[in-house]
Amino acid sequence: METSRMETTGRHSPTPSPFALLIVRWIALAAAFAFTAWVLNGVDITGGFWAYVWVALIFGVVNAIIGTILRILTLPFNLFTLGLISLLITAVLLSITDALTDHLTIDDFFWTTIWAAIILAIAAVVVELILQLIFWREPVVAA
Repeated sequence: METSRMETTGRHSPTPSPFALLIVRWIALAAAFAFTAWVLNGVDITGGFWAYVWVALIFGVVNAIIGTILRILTLPFNLFTLGLISLLITAVLLSITDALTDHLTIDDFFWTTIWAAIILAIAAVVVELILQLIFWREPVVAA
């Protein structure tokens, strides 16, 4: 008889609600923006903690709406360039976010936004991995 993972461990971690996942990812993106602004000289976010949260919210909405459309339209080019177009799309989305909010200032379009896109992507992945380790790791069951 085959046993499931839940039966073998006797416990399972509760699945967080979609709203909780959204909030955690939003905070992770705000932390990634803070790290990007700290590391890169051409990116500046003014206004304190809530400015980081606001910029992350604006970028998330822009990424969800415009980013999805751009990624669908550029899918053949993205496949041909092995994903390098995604970097340019993220740079364009950062420029749009810069235009929509006064809290974010990006000095130069091309190189600053390209580096900001790279650093933001790496920082977002690292922060989200850390948050997942903290909040949603599998419980350790003693034998």
